[in-house]
Amino acid sequence: MSDDDARAELLRLRASIDNIDAALIFMLAERFRATQQVGRLKADHSMPASDPKREEQQTARLRALAAEAHLDPEFAEKWFNFVVAEVIRHHTETASGR
Repeated sequence: MSDDDARAELLRLRASIDNIDAALIFMLAERFRATQQVGRLKADHSMPASDPKREEQQTARLRALAAEAHLDPEFAEKWFNFVVAEVIRHHTETASGR
């Protein structure tokens, strides 16, 4: 492969990565819209902001999906824990009227 071909391939790969990143951002936004509805429902009915049993089930499910997709399950779990922490923060704020 020539240097010019390598640069063209790099640009193609980066464009693909950029598209995937954009899709991930829009999917996360959609996920947070759904979890905001969950937070309002929980607040309206005095339910706790977190649900450890559900989180445990989701962690196991996402780890299995990650393994199936050839993604490191540890990474998938870290990502999920990061997202859940943010969701719980939103739910707590919603419950306190912020």
